[in-house]
Amino acid sequence: MKRQRLVILVLIAAALALLAWQWLGSGPGEGRTLSGYVEAEALYLSSPVAGTVEQLGVRRGQHVAAGARLFSIEPRQQAAQSASAAAEVVAAEAQADDARKGQRPIELGILEAEAEAARAQAREARLMLNRVRALVERGIYARVRLDDARAADESAAARVQAAERRLSAATLGLREDQQRVAEARATQARARLQDTSARIEDMSPVAPGPSRVEEVFFQRGEWAPANQPIVALIPDDRIFVRFFVPEAEVASYPVGRRIRFGCDGCAPDLTATVSFVSPRPEFTPPIIYSRDSRDRLVFMVEARPDDRRSLVPGLPVDVIPVGGRP
Repeated sequence: MKRQRLVILVLIAAALALLAWQWLGSGPGEGRTLSGYVEAEALYLSSPVAGTVEQLGVRRGQHVAAGARLFSIEPRQQAAQSASAAAEVVAAEAQADDARKGQRPIELGILEAEAEAARAQAREARLMLNRVRALVERGIYARVRLDDARAADESAAARVQAAERRLSAATLGLREDQQRVAEARATQARARLQDTSARIEDMSPVAPGPSRVEEVFFQRGEWAPANQPIVALIPDDRIFVRFFVPEAEVASYPVGRRIRFGCDGCAPDLTATVSFVSPRPEFTPPIIYSRDSRDRLVFMVEARPDDRRSLVPGLPVDVIPVGGRP
């Protein structure tokens, strides 16, 4: 009888030792299974302007590909603003082009005719000066007539110079500073057109990448305020596993470390890569609360799964410890 009791005690002690070994592990890399859950960062898409939801191309729970059109806001008001901005661009560019040009051909023709008339008058004044000079030298005319002829010749030459300068200035266009002002107005008009066009594009956003539609806040025909989320997406690349590692084992989970995890109903042998390790310890969260671990400090670790489409946010997961057995 005593021998049987001794055997039972030995078996109980062995079982307790085995449980203790499985619980505590034989090293920092062979701890017990770590608990966590699937987490996701939602992406909220809205319109920069208020309007009626004209089209809605997705439904809640749907998986969409990159570039898929999500919704569109009725664009009549923005389309009118875009047309107005386009007209401003045409007008501003025409003014800038006109500022770089000279006067119209018909105006240049008038100035050219005036210059030619001034040249003819100058030639006539020069001929008169030569005749008067010859007559003065022969003593027929008084010297004062020569002075008058010389003054008329100089005046005619000055008029020619003035007419040619007016013609040259007419071919140059406006002053450089006025040209810069006109070109700046054209640039400003083009910027307004680009801003209006960008707003129209923002009123019909597309999925930035493969995503799951988490929520649709407005239906077709409803009025959506500006910057109010209309569709919420969970991009595939924003799904991750969040779990908690005891402080004695956190050194085994550096960023870039590969881990294995499992969950109910998931495919076997799921893997992920550690992307973040919290620099601050915390007490064990209530979701994995137990009497045996309530006083232990843990570090939050996040890992990006290789296969994300089958994971549902909020799903509990079991992370196999580094160096542990499944």
